[in-house]
Amino acid sequence: MSRVGKKPIGVPSGVQVTFDENNNQVTVKGPKGTLVRTFNKNIKFKMEDGQLTVERPNETKEIRTIHGTTRALLNNMVVGVNEGFKKTLNLVGVGYRATAKGNGLEMALGFSHPIIIDEIPGITFTVEKNTTIHIEGIEKELVGQIAANIRSKRPPEPYKGKGVKYENEQIRRKEGKKA
Repeated sequence: MSRVGKKPIGVPSGVQVTFDENNNQVTVKGPKGTLVRTFNKNIKFKMEDGQLTVERPNETKEIRTIHGTTRALLNNMVVGVNEGFKKTLNLVGVGYRATAKGNGLEMALGFSHPIIIDEIPGITFTVEKNTTIHIEGIEKELVGQIAANIRSKRPPEPYKGKGVKYENEQIRRKEGKKA
């Protein structure tokens, strides 16, 4: 039995979870918004006393592999509509800066042109001190993917550590050329 899959999900007050049995679609509504996701038709969901459990009908390899993943995705939906998710990126380097343009983002990362990130539905960008970017949203996958896309514009280099890095990221430094 999957250790992750059998753990119940606590549903806080103010969050509604509804199931559509026909196409195994789950809708989670909360104070921050609504998320809808379709899961594998073999996985079943049960709601008892504010606890949500994910059950699998048999022990086939396919079902075992998606049991824990389904529970984790459902938990992320519940947490997202209740609290939301946030990633923080730091810009390290002389002249590296970011500015919020409407709901989008404009960055100067040492190229001859500015890097522009257009407005993305469900994602908010906030810039602090021109070098710290906060990415917030209710969908964990989307927040992480947007952060990874921004980081890929100028990943940190190992000699001076310049580039776009996650807040708590440790950059392995290399020694420079010896004379």
